[in-house]
Amino acid sequence: MDILVLTWLDRADRETLTIHPRGDATRATTGVFVTRAPHRPNPIGLHSVHVLAVTGTRIHVRNLEAVHGTPILDLKPVLTEDR
Repeated sequence: MDILVLTWLDRADRETLTIHPRGDATRATTGVFVTRAPHRPNPIGLHSVHVLAVTGTRIHVRNLEAVHGTPILDLKPVLTEDR
């Protein structure tokens, strides 16, 4: 089963709008939305993950791109044609 996880990117710098891609100062600056930079004006993260197991109140997932301790805002099911 797949779900969407919405997180609050609490460590993101909301003031940075342009960066050097991959931190390489020899490359021209570009907007943060074109990169995988952690800096975002909108600190809400959207992650598509696969549920491995549910144990009590814990959900074990694969493919979550978030650091340990990132606050979770909500969980949503992935809707498909047959669901």
